Amino acid sequence: MLSTDRAGAVFFDVDGTLVPGTSSSVFLAGFLGHRDELAKAEDAYASGAVDNRQVSELDAAGWAGVHEDQVSGWLDGLPLVAGITETVAWCWQNGLVPVLATLAWSPVGSYLTERFGFHAFSGPRLETAGSRFTGRVARHFDEYGKRDFALAQARELGLLPRSCGAVGDSRSDLPLFASVGLSVAFNASAGAREAATVTVDDDDLRSVLPVLSRLVTATR
Repeated sequence: MLSTDRAGAVFFDVDGTLVPGTSSSVFLAGFLGHRDELAKAEDAYASGAVDNRQVSELDAAGWAGVHEDQVSGWLDGLPLVAGITETVAWCWQNGLVPVLATLAWSPVGSYLTERFGFHAFSGPRLETAGSRFTGRVARHFDEYGKRDFALAQARELGLLPRSCGAVGDSRSDLPLFASVGLSVAFNASAGAREAATVTVDDDDLRSVLPVLSRLVTATR
């Protein structure tokens, strides 16, 4: 439930941040039969060799014919960093609205939002027909879309970007890092570390809470 006493918002990345060492798409591609091909494409995106549209189209093709109902069962086994439940609860308790700002497919964002209590989520959408995925992308979404989504969420919540934070790890977080008041590079790439306000390396998400507390004290 949204409180009118909001100190700010925190935008959490999914792949590489909440999902350590891999991405939700690569994890799901293991069920779909194109894990290795997608992992190479995601590495190419991370290095700047390809854009997210190309990666999404390659990945979406592997979803053709899969029923929507299968995905949540697969996601129950998604590897997740420790401390998500406690971190989301802490955010709510301290007037920070927790939001997923991610390039993960919308079924992933929806699943994690419902499971952990995030306020909202972003992401690209897979096309469906008759409750099955067609193998095509219904809506593309890139790192600039992630930033724009986060800024739109801040506006809807009546918050200034400087009162918001972002927790992420890679290329897709850089535009957002540059747009908010506090950015945390969590187990991150060199580029994200360089762009972030603070770097945190840990196997538990709760390790970012002392940094996020700055957003609370700055407004009180």
